Amino acid sequence: MRKFNFLFGLLLVAFLCTVCDVQARNRKKEVVTEQTTGAQDRAQWVKWLWKISYPVIHNLAEGTLHKNMPIETASGETKGYDEMTHLEAVGRTLAGVAPWLALPDDDTEEGKLRKQMREEVLKGLKNAVDPNSPDKLNFTKHAQPIVDAAYLVHAFLRAPEALWKPLDEVTKQRYIDSFKALRDRTGAYNNWLLFTGLTESFLLQQGEKADQFRLRVSKNKIQEWYVGDGWYADGPVFAFDYYSSYVFHPMYLETLQAMVDAKANTRLDYKKYYQRELKRAQKFSIILERFISPEGTYPVIGRSTPYRLAAMQPLALMAWYEKLPSDLSNGQVRAALTKVMHRMFDHQNNYNEGGFLTIGFCGSQKNIADWYTNNGSLYMTSLAFMPLGLPATSPFWTDEAKPWTQVKAWNGQDFPKDHRWADDIQTKDKW
Repeated sequence: MRKFNFLFGLLLVAFLCTVCDVQARNRKKEVVTEQTTGAQDRAQWVKWLWKISYPVIHNLAEGTLHKNMPIETASGETKGYDEMTHLEAVGRTLAGVAPWLALPDDDTEEGKLRKQMREEVLKGLKNAVDPNSPDKLNFTKHAQPIVDAAYLVHAFLRAPEALWKPLDEVTKQRYIDSFKALRDRTGAYNNWLLFTGLTESFLLQQGEKADQFRLRVSKNKIQEWYVGDGWYADGPVFAFDYYSSYVFHPMYLETLQAMVDAKANTRLDYKKYYQRELKRAQKFSIILERFISPEGTYPVIGRSTPYRLAAMQPLALMAWYEKLPSDLSNGQVRAALTKVMHRMFDHQNNYNEGGFLTIGFCGSQKNIADWYTNNGSLYMTSLAFMPLGLPATSPFWTDEAKPWTQVKAWNGQDFPKDHRWADDIQTKDKW
């Protein structure tokens, strides 16, 4: 019996030693994985963005998007969605890739990929409004195009030199006419007001007469729906979701910027509105960074969760603008976002057989879709990749990776206090 116990003890010790050795190696492997350089992180971001966006962009350029992109909904019903899904996919994809495509050409491997994608995007943009193209997109039926035309506008505003100015005059006029055609419809009484505002601000930039009423209403209601500390209510009643990320901060900020750039002579002091909204977006970016756990997860809350990484859009936008608040360093934001991307895309099945995104949050999870969700909606996840619009020499990519707030907090390290931010910029009409 003693001999048996002795042998059993030896086996147990050997087993525990093996387990400890495996765990130690795994921990070592994890450390090595996390100690990547900014150049390595950037290369990985490019791979992810390419995998997400290229099937949409390439097929639109070839005139095969309608043919090759299957429509996916939670219910399985495709009637009506066949007139909306493809504009959703195109607009949302381009809004995310636009900053990257705005960079100048170079001879790097990344530069060659970027040039290829930009050329295909320009070809696709022409197809999208060509009445003879099998991939002509719908701007005239249903209310949904109000939303996704605005994301297309986002792309033009974020990369005017790369994506708008190279278009021929016929194609430009077709887009202007398409955007004006949206004025015969209205959408929901919530974040949708921002879509019309952004589109009208772009038309004003192009020397067109903007619908000032739509611009004024969107500004007034957005202001009324601000609830404080970086958060907006999505309409008259607050909902705990990511619509402050999906729509409010980026679209409001960039509408105001477009009005400043257009030198709009109105009663509104758009510069002050912009400065105030920038501070609100900065505060919200702090909140988003604090949401990211040491493991690279963040709370899955509210509706539209299949938009995936679009929840991080304001944080990505502040990084691209080089306007991160003092509480957030480039190294910690890049490390945090990279960790989230690894957690979402490394092991889960986020794509269908054709390479298009499938409905889900972290994998294929069709049951989380809302009634309005289709697989074109999902391409808002590209919006988290806007820091690729910074050159590789930018501090965002060259600074050493740093632990983010939750890593510090859960490892006994000092971390910044968090307090409410009150508006310190007041706005008023100029006359």
